[in-house]
Amino acid sequence: MALSGSEILNNPRLNKGTAFTPTERGALGLTGLLPPFVSTLEQQVQRALANVRRQSSDIDRYIYLSSLQKRNERLFFRLLIDHIQELMPLVYTPTVGQACEEFAANFRDTAGFYVSIEDKGSVSSVLSHWPEKDVRLIVVTDGERILGLGDQGANGMGIPIGKLALYCACAGVDPAHCLPIMLDVGTENEVYVNDPLYLGLRQQRARGQEYDEFMDEFIESVKQRFPKALLQFEDFATDNAVALLERYRERLLCFNDDIQGTAGVAVAGLIASTRLTGKKLSEQKFLFLGAGSASTGIGALLVKVLEHEGLSEQEALDRLFYVNRSGLVVEEPGQVFGAHLAPFVKSMPAMSFGQAVDTIKPDVLIGASGTPKVFTQDIIEFMAQHNEHPVIFALSNPTSKAECSAEDAYLWSGGRAIFASGSPFGPVHVNGEIKVPGQGNNAYIFPGLGLGALHGGLTRIDDELLICAAQTLANTVTDKELAQGCLYPPLHNIRSVSVAIASAVAQKAEELGDVRRPLVGDFGERLRASLYDPRY
Repeated sequence: MALSGSEILNNPRLNKGTAFTPTERGALGLTGLLPPFVSTLEQQVQRALANVRRQSSDIDRYIYLSSLQKRNERLFFRLLIDHIQELMPLVYTPTVGQACEEFAANFRDTAGFYVSIEDKGSVSSVLSHWPEKDVRLIVVTDGERILGLGDQGANGMGIPIGKLALYCACAGVDPAHCLPIMLDVGTENEVYVNDPLYLGLRQQRARGQEYDEFMDEFIESVKQRFPKALLQFEDFATDNAVALLERYRERLLCFNDDIQGTAGVAVAGLIASTRLTGKKLSEQKFLFLGAGSASTGIGALLVKVLEHEGLSEQEALDRLFYVNRSGLVVEEPGQVFGAHLAPFVKSMPAMSFGQAVDTIKPDVLIGASGTPKVFTQDIIEFMAQHNEHPVIFALSNPTSKAECSAEDAYLWSGGRAIFASGSPFGPVHVNGEIKVPGQGNNAYIFPGLGLGALHGGLTRIDDELLICAAQTLANTVTDKELAQGCLYPPLHNIRSVSVAIASAVAQKAEELGDVRRPLVGDFGERLRASLYDPRY
């Protein structure tokens, strides 16, 4: 039975609001339900943008945009695509961090899909309730390590919703093929357990065998219900993030954005930085603050890049140093390190972060610690004393967790730092120049990687594909952008960047034999023609 009248206006995929023509209004039973003036999509975009801008805070802007997505999907994505630079920080980092923290308080209308540990034994049946059957892309979290905010429990749903919005806007993935999933296995955040408005399970997180069995059932259910889907793991705690990726990467098409996406975008920035430093990556030393899955993911991929430049694996490992809460990661009696960190453990004396900087004299400082302002003036001035162009990456999200600001990095280095961050910072005036800091946003990598995986028929995603994506991204940065200090292309070019990455990744996968079928000769042209382009 065809929908008509208010049913159409209440369907975000079909609704055009005031853009329905008089003929459509008559045929669909809409006459009288809308004001008589017929708007163009462009007029609707301008009205929506004005509404975004008149909100009093970023969280109010986030709520308005979320409501628009639930009301008129095509208008939401047209607005996001056309104004990506202004709106991405509202749809995702940094605003999504606050949106997760306030998810229950601001809850208005359900979005995404929830599978709880209480569904154990019937997960496949539960997944059948999702209305779209041709799911190609799933982003899933269990909410334990949301950005730098820690355990957000069921409030973490904001992350997969935001990530999939970026897939659609930045890489042209059809929203009809997208499924955001929150796996609620409990929370250890006492604030939420005691919050009467909290919407998740009020119990300790499932762990050990119970958790593993639940995840096995979930993965098998995804394979059964959505056999064409790429699954992206998002914001799992380090131990689970590493274990889940290793357990399932050969069982279904999947990747972990915190480990692999972060690695890809960080390595892309490092590759681009060599055009400013004039030094090969294999000639540099790298000191990481933070030793979780994100930073060790960067390190593991960087080792592969250094090997491509001619170093042995051990020579590459010797150039990477890690500092965690205890100080420099070194061998200690009785100390056991996780598999992700073990390759980077050094046979050196124990020392603090400051002592490690002084002893190692790194060329590159990478922060993925979730600890704000830890890159102090003394640290950055020391880096500038020993490097003509010290490379400073403050990658922790949201902005409140950044290891330093762009302004600090530039001012304390005399304008010589090469800076990138995880959250956006505005231009900085220093020494009569304007520096435009680059945001090492995973949105530069994962949408293109996912697009290439889906259209190229990939069977697996390995490090060679991530290196390919990183090199492609680095190559899109112009000399003019680099001269301003920006290691990444402007966000308004992100769809073309994603297509370039998708094409390169698919071709590399075909070369490696990791595609289901050979690519067609005009693969790139067909890819561009297939992109979701929301219009009426």
